[in-house]
This record gives sequence, C-alpha cells and structure tokens, in this order.
Amino acid sequence: MATSKAKSAKKSAAKKTVNKSTKAKSTASKAKTTVKTTSAKTTKKPKVVAKEVIAEPVEEKPKIMSEKTHPVKEFFARKGDPTENILTIFKDTKIVGALIGEIIGTGLVTSVALTLGLFNPLYLIFAYIGIIAAVHALSGAHLNPIITAGMMASRRISAIRGVLYFIAQILGAWFGFMIVNGFYNAGIASGNIAAESVALPTLVAADNLTAATEGFSFFWPITMIEFVGAIIIAFCYARATNYRRGVFTFAAIAASGVFLAMLFAVVICNTFLGIGDNVFIMNPAAGLMYGLLPASAEGFDALMSALMPMLVTYVIFPVLGGIIGFYLSDIAAKFRGEKLVA
Repeated sequence: MATSKAKSAKKSAAKKTVNKSTKAKSTASKAKTTVKTTSAKTTKKPKVVAKEVIAEPVEEKPKIMSEKTHPVKEFFARKGDPTENILTIFKDTKIVGALIGEIIGTGLVTSVALTLGLFNPLYLIFAYIGIIAAVHALSGAHLNPIITAGMMASRRISAIRGVLYFIAQILGAWFGFMIVNGFYNAGIASGNIAAESVALPTLVAADNLTAATEGFSFFWPITMIEFVGAIIIAFCYARATNYRRGVFTFAAIAASGVFLAMLFAVVICNTFLGIGDNVFIMNPAAGLMYGLLPASAEGFDALMSALMPMLVTYVIFPVLGGIIGFYLSDIAAKFRGEKLVA
C-alpha cells in the first residue's frame, strides 16, 4: 500500500511539473508573440510615416495660382524658331523660297490693286484668297508690311526674317507697279486708248486734298482710315494663324480682313467724307511704290515736306495698326486660354 501511494505521489508530482513546464512554455510563447506583435507594430509605424512623407504632393498650388493671377504670362515669349538669327537663317535654302514667294505674292497684290481699283473690295477678296493660298506654303503669305510688323512685334518671326520680308515686299510691289504701268504706257503709246479714259488708281496725298475742300485738311481722317484698316487686317490674319493646316480656311479669314478693311474705307470715304479719289491703300509696300517714290519737288526741303505727310499716313500709322491688331488678338486668345501659335 505504501509503495502504491508513493508511486501515485511521484506520478502526480511529475504531472504537476509537466503542467508547470507547459504553462511556462505557453507563457513564453505568448510573451514572444506579444513581443513580435509589438515589434511589428513598432516597426510598421515608421513605414507608415515614411509612406506618408513620400506620398505628400509636391506644392503645385503656387504654380496654378501664378497662372491664374498672371494671364499674360509668356505673352512676350518667342513663338517662332528660337534658333533663327542672322547667322543661321541663310544656312537653309527655305528662306530663299520664302522671299521669292513674298516677291511674287506682293507683286500680284499690287497688280490687283492697280487694275481692279481700290474701290472694288468684292473683287479683291477673291483675288486675295487665290494669292494667299498659292503663297501660303512658301512664306506664310504676309504680302504686306503690316502683317510682317505684327509678326515681328508678337515674336512670331525673327527680326532678320522680318527685315528680309520687308525688302522682298517692296521689290514685289515695285515689280507689280512696273508691269502694270508698262502695259498702261504701251496702250497710250499705241493710240488705241486715251490717257484720260483709263487711269491708274494712284494715291492722292492727304495734304493735296485741301485745295478741293476749301482749306480743310483731310490728313487725320485719312490717316485714321489707314490706321483702323491696318488693325482689322492684322487682327484677322492673327486669328487665321490658328487654321494654318486648312489652307483655304486660313486664306479666307486673312482675305476677309482685307475685304473688311477696304469696305470700311470705302464707306467712310464716300458716305461720311465725300471723297471719291483713292486716298487709302493699307499696304505700305504698295504705297511706297506708286504713292511715295514717284514724288518729285524742286528741292530736298520741298520733297521732304511733301513726303512726310504721306509717310505718316501710308507707312507709320499702318505699321502701328498692324502691331496693335496682333496684340489685340493675342490678348484675347490668352484670356480665352488658347495657345499662342506662330
């Protein structure tokens, strides 16, 4: 009996020790798991913080605000080829084709103005559409120093290209004038026509109109006609630059500007001023050829006094109007959110 009791006591003691060991193991494992979880939690926290730091958006609000508060930002930025200058423009033969296009186009425009007359704007629009469409791929079909001045001022073309275009336009206007005048003089020399029956529509100097109007000077009214007409032409051409891919659309918009300017001048001259002579041209190149250069006088002082009013009326103010027309178009386009194109 004693031995059996002793054995049972030993077994119960062994069981107690096993239970204690298992409990210790379980507590140890629990402690390990808690340590792991706490360590995992502690290790996860920096990762979350790191992700939050990385995921923080870059400060874009100041950029957006600057675009909104400065709607004419980059207004004076160069829109044309930034590498084009006096050293690089002649490396490519494209400039030669562009100048030839300007010479031919301006010559045709001058010939149309001389033959059809300045008081037939309905005929001019169809002629201009054809000429602009033909020359567009060569030079952009400026055909007028008004357009070239506006393109230069709005930085769509370089200064050297603008100067070359000016020279080409003057040469083209001279060729157009010489061709039409040659046929005109040949017809008079043949005796088939009288000089009085067919006359070229030459410009009438603004100060010369005073003799027929009882001393009243039409200098500023005619100058303002040229100025406003140049703004219309330049504005329409600047708007047409958004449609360069469609050649006929571009030509129609640009030619419509010339048509509207001429129509405005005709209505003002006939209806409000009572002038029937050709007192507007809205093309300084053509004005220089058959309005300014043929002028003559007894001396240099008399020549300059005769030329200065015509230079102001037919060159300076139209060029200023062309610049203003492009600026008005660009300002409206920028506020509208359009991208300014060259």
